[in-house]
Parts: sequence; structure tokens; C-alpha cells
Amino acid sequence: MNLVPSAPPACISDPSTWCAQVFSVTHNQWLAGSADWLVTKPLRIIFILLVAFVVRYLTRRLIDRVTTLPNSGGKLPALLKPLRERAPDVLGPAVVERRRQRAKTIGSVLRSMSTFLIYGLAFILVLGELGVDLAPIITTAGILGVAIGFGAQNLVRDFLSGMFMMIEDQYGVGDIVDIGAATGTVEAVGLRITTLRDLQGTVWYVRNGEVLRVGNSSQGFAVAVVDVPLSYSADVDRATTVLMAAATKATHSELLAVNVLEPPEMLGVEKVTPEGIELRLTVKVRPGKQWAVQRALRGQLLGALEEAGFEPPLGRFMSSAPSADK
Repeated sequence: MNLVPSAPPACISDPSTWCAQVFSVTHNQWLAGSADWLVTKPLRIIFILLVAFVVRYLTRRLIDRVTTLPNSGGKLPALLKPLRERAPDVLGPAVVERRRQRAKTIGSVLRSMSTFLIYGLAFILVLGELGVDLAPIITTAGILGVAIGFGAQNLVRDFLSGMFMMIEDQYGVGDIVDIGAATGTVEAVGLRITTLRDLQGTVWYVRNGEVLRVGNSSQGFAVAVVDVPLSYSADVDRATTVLMAAATKATHSELLAVNVLEPPEMLGVEKVTPEGIELRLTVKVRPGKQWAVQRALRGQLLGALEEAGFEPPLGRFMSSAPSADK
């Protein structure tokens, strides 16, 4: 096949084109007619790829900069400043790890999305330069995307749930949460999996898409609730006075004062059972400290009642037991 055209290409008459430049150097009509494919399009493709690489590099540098913790650990990464943070103060040094994981996960998503968008756009532009009809490719990609979406809908749900959970800061490292499937302290948070350890030391891996509700015991404040049993014969008013005095003294002690936010409140009779009655006392405390405060208060209050001469429920049966043996 003869590759040399029978007549010179018309483009050689325009000195501003690559066609005229190539013809003036080589005096070859075929090379001049193919200058657009041999010179112009490769240069455009290289330029598109170079721009895509530079834009991706700068974008990743920017994302890394706004998602990296400053040298002073108490500050937030720039990415998290516009977002709400619910990290409790009691976490102390653990709040740094919480912020680091949150910023790292969001930054990873942003880097992946930016890479996909930038290189995807560059790929489409390169195909356009090569003269490829993009309509069938876009249609095929759309159908394939829908098929993959249906096949991996659980995975997509996990990632979307994890992303919104990260942005809203529903919970993080160090929080004590109840997520239905398990209750414990959060050790790691990812886009797909949340890892927490319960009181028995068991590590639970929970998919974010399966979390329908979250009970967080580590945000804002908590309430220590102490129910104190009394016998039916007890003087409720006097018992209330004794319990309030003991609770006030206990909450001002060095052991509990650091965790108590407000003075104790006596709610009164909470329950009447066949065994006796129960008085309820509550104390507003720092998040995550309600269980320690409850245990300490329960021991102090029961001891105060015993010192004041109050008998426990069913005390009369226990005291009559030795005489029955006789």
C-alpha cells in the first residue's frame, strides 16, 4: 500500500501548524499529513498526564497537611476544626489518638476520591484525544457500576455509615459505647469496622453498616445512680437525711471530688418490693466515671446507714434464724 499521498496536504499552506513545520523540515508529505497524530496528540496526551500527576500530588499534599496533627498534641487538625467534636475531657492523652484516627480515616477517603476523580478525568480526556467514542464506554461503566453496587451493597453501606459516623463524631477511641451487638470501650474506628473491648476483655469487631443505634456513655456528662435498700420499719425521712449527709461528705472527698460535677440529689422512694423499699440518689459526674462513683457511694451510704442504726431489708428474719435453731 502506498502511504505517500498523491497531492500535498492542504495544511502545509498554514505556517502556524505542525503540519507545515514538519513538511518544511522533512519535505515528506506523509509525515506532514500525519503530524497531528505523530506530534500534536502525543504532546497533548503527555501534557494531560503531566497536569493530572501534578494536580494529584498537590491535592494529596494539601490533604496530608490538613489531616496531620500539629506538633502540640492538644490542637485539632485543620480538617477537623469545622466539624463537631464530642471527645470527652476525661480521655486525656487518648484524645490525641482519637483525633489522629479520625483525621487519618477522613483523609484516606479524600485522597482516594481525589485520585479517582483526577485520573478518571485524565483518562477520559486521553481517550477523547485518541478519537475514541466515549458513549459506549460510559454506558458500559454505568451498567458495571450498578452491578457492582448491587453485589457489594453491604460493603458500600459499611463505608457510608463509617464516613458519616466519622464526620459527626458519634464516637471515637476511648469512648464507652453500647452499639447493640456489644458494649465496651472503643479501641479503633475505621470506615468499615469498629473495634471495641468489653468488660470481660473480649474484642468485638462490628461492621459500621450493622450499627442501628449507638449509646455513648462518654459524651457531655453522666449520672451515677445509687439505689439504697431499707426495711419497711425504717424512718424514711431520717434515712434521707443520713444518706444526703453521707453522700455530700463522700462527694467532697479527695477520691470522688475530681469526678463530681454537681452536688448529690435525693430523689426519694424509687421502688417498693416484697423485701423492702429503695431510696434513689443521683450525682452528676464526668462522662465514663459513673460506675466508679456509684461503687464508692454505695459503700459509703450503706456504711452510714449501718452506723445510724438502720436494719437492712429482711434483717428481722436473719436475726431470728439463730433462735429458731435453738
